[in-house]
Amino acid sequence: MKLTVLGLWHLGCVTAACCAEHFDVVGLDCRGGRNLEALRQGRAPIQEPGLDALLAAGIASGRLSFSADAAAACRDADLLWVTIDTPVDEEDRADVDAVLREIRQCVPALPAGALILVSSQLPVGTCRLLEREFADRGYRFACSPENLRLGQALEIFRHPDRVIVGCRDDHSRAQLAALFAPFSRELVWMRPESAEMAKHAINAFLAASIAFMNEIACLCEDTGADAKEVERALKSESRIGPRAYLSPGGAFAGGTLARDVVTLSDLGARHGQRLEVVPAIKRSNDLHRHWPLHALRRQLGPLAGRRIALLGLTYKPGTDTLRRSAAVTLARTLLADGAEVSAWDPSRTSLPDELALIRLERDPALALAGADAVVVCTNWPELRGFDWAALVSRLRHPLVIDATRFVEQSVAHLSGLRYLAVGSPA
Repeated sequence: MKLTVLGLWHLGCVTAACCAEHFDVVGLDCRGGRNLEALRQGRAPIQEPGLDALLAAGIASGRLSFSADAAAACRDADLLWVTIDTPVDEEDRADVDAVLREIRQCVPALPAGALILVSSQLPVGTCRLLEREFADRGYRFACSPENLRLGQALEIFRHPDRVIVGCRDDHSRAQLAALFAPFSRELVWMRPESAEMAKHAINAFLAASIAFMNEIACLCEDTGADAKEVERALKSESRIGPRAYLSPGGAFAGGTLARDVVTLSDLGARHGQRLEVVPAIKRSNDLHRHWPLHALRRQLGPLAGRRIALLGLTYKPGTDTLRRSAAVTLARTLLADGAEVSAWDPSRTSLPDELALIRLERDPALALAGADAVVVCTNWPELRGFDWAALVSRLRHPLVIDATRFVEQSVAHLSGLRYLAVGSPA
């Protein structure tokens, strides 16, 4: 089977590299540029453990190549896999047209009757829209929602719990069964609209769980309850379960969950359905996003002239992306309040120009030197191995803010430390 993977950011690079272990794959980015040149040398545009090595292996095997030429990349493809990262604006609304433009550029170059598999996060009804648009050449459209998890992307792609697949005909089903056979036999079949809606529903449910637990955690702070103990009670309930998204901590960020919450809210408005629960998820999360800032203000008062150290800047550990990072949002707010911001992140040696006011240090001790407080923003594993007694001694005030309690055990033995976490009793 010959595959063309359209879109070469995180999802597309992982998809192309993993599929090249089994199939002939062309990675397509119609914009070309430096990212494409780096990929041809086995270097991904984002950080993901093991990805560069897997890309290089695919190129060396002759099964993986990259192109900016849609006509050449699609001419002999059996399947076009759409993996474009759907852009979102500051209100978490998806820019669907940007993705559709790229699909429309490529589909006419495919052989008649080819299968197009959509994994980009797009609104329910997208496959039906494209089927009608390209009905004259018999193109078939299917949906398999992406299951990308930053920092664990290769393992999750190669060994998923299950794969959701939406298609309409036996020909497509057989082709998709062969595509996913090297990765999973647990295929959950449904119509494309159901697969599209499933992604909205899964992300909205996870988002609701996070928002719910963080509201409970805030009540715990005021009542003497401990949210981590409440979490244990919830997860030991058989109707909820141990893997539920019920850990008190920071707000969800990055756009992935919020995008589907907003999509469902917009769908309700478009169809005249008065939704109450789904729109409230984002409102609750947006309020909780400011928890670290409120904690700093409660402890330090006005932040003008204060120096705040941030440990971790990226969206998640295991990646170097700053896009929609909660740490970056906090840094910008602190700077707007007149505070000084220093930071450490193991994946970053420099910052883009718009973040030039953040003093990025390669040594965490330098980031904390003279600071009034330190905020643990990204749960990098390295943080737990630090000499926290030495680090805290560099602070002007012994104040550590750690929303998810990631370093709690590392600092628990330190006397005189003010340690704040979401859901920890005052």
